[in-house]
Amino acid sequence: MELGLYTFADVNPNPSRSKGAEGAERLKHLIEEIELADQVGLDVFGLGEHHRPDYAASAPAVALAAAAVKTSNIRLTSAVTVLSSDDPVRVFQQFATLDLISNGRAEIMAGRGSFIESFPLFGYKLEDYDQLFEEKLDLLLALRDGETVDWSGELRAPIRGRGVYPRPLQDPLPLWVAVGGTPQSLARAGALGLPVALAIIGGEPRRFAPLFELYREAARRAGQDQSKLKTSINVHGFIADTTEMAADQFYGPQAEVMNRIGRERGWGPTSRAQFDLSRGPNGALFVGDPEAVAEKIIAQQALFKNDRFLLQMAIGLMPHDQIMRGIELYGTKVAPIVRKALTEKSEGAKASA
Repeated sequence: MELGLYTFADVNPNPSRSKGAEGAERLKHLIEEIELADQVGLDVFGLGEHHRPDYAASAPAVALAAAAVKTSNIRLTSAVTVLSSDDPVRVFQQFATLDLISNGRAEIMAGRGSFIESFPLFGYKLEDYDQLFEEKLDLLLALRDGETVDWSGELRAPIRGRGVYPRPLQDPLPLWVAVGGTPQSLARAGALGLPVALAIIGGEPRRFAPLFELYREAARRAGQDQSKLKTSINVHGFIADTTEMAADQFYGPQAEVMNRIGRERGWGPTSRAQFDLSRGPNGALFVGDPEAVAEKIIAQQALFKNDRFLLQMAIGLMPHDQIMRGIELYGTKVAPIVRKALTEKSEGAKASA
């Protein structure tokens, strides 16, 4: 199982200094985080696209390209690309370019997005939300599958025999579909035979496990090769030297973000009691010391059989040194425990077969 991180590069939406200075510092810290994740042996780093004052990453491919020249092994992915409000040609070109710069380490994680700011910003209608994603995913797959493209849809001008360049080093360029728990989204990804990344940021994770079975069944019915299917769970959490320290450091910034988004969407405010319950064995948060987090990752892998696990640690205005320590512990303490346990489990299964 691949282990990695993702972030939205949070910034203060109302900083005491200029927003340019705030953004510059956050992106500097972001590159340092990705560098460290690479150095400590993590497998993947994802960067989400947002168009809001509280996030600095509206152009993930640009920031990931900066990280590509500072790293050697870690895979670099969007988390997510809001495909519905972007142009698939430009998305493909940007990530093909990232793939060349990184020597074959780029990926696209495409989704419909959890915020809607990009739709009016780029001139799209929210009533076309679903159709936009379906059409643009179809076009992105066509761009990935062939150098010269013939394609037509209802919401974008057709392409008639045009070449799209540059071509990526990886063939095909890895493309994941990001979903938030809608069964139809998982069934669509399965029918297309695409890897799927499921965000679990609340509730009891075991409730989501049937969705991966739906995904695999949809792939089977569509005649897709089951061996090529991949799944990821993307979650919130934090790692520190002690579980108490991890909870105390993470709660404030994470609660501030969730409450801010909650006010926009009509959710009730969160509380420390809810937070502590969610970081328990049956909750969605992965917060604790390295042993506790590793134990929970291993338990969830037994439930989901997922091929990838991505942790969002840098939520809200967390101090950079705390994030860096969390990444260090993730790579040097958590990852070895998880990899050892899963290797022993795999070898035991082979021996008994």
